[in-house]
Amino acid sequence: MKIKYYPDADTLDIRVRDEKPDYGEEAGDEMILHYTREGKLVKIEILDASKTIIDLLESILSQKPIVKTVSY
Repeated sequence: MKIKYYPDADTLDIRVRDEKPDYGEEAGDEMILHYTREGKLVKIEILDASKTIIDLLESILSQKPIVKTVSY
């Protein structure tokens, strides 16, 4: 996996495979998923990355931790 940030475009590319993508599909307003012809995920492109990643982290960090108790 390779991750690269492009500050001029505020885009984060997460490369899952070294294959060349054949097409992309929008996944919401901030993400484009790139696939091979066979449907294998190659790259995740996050648009407006600085805002999108912070929003994602804030939502994760605001969650209550799961406390699991085990009885014997």
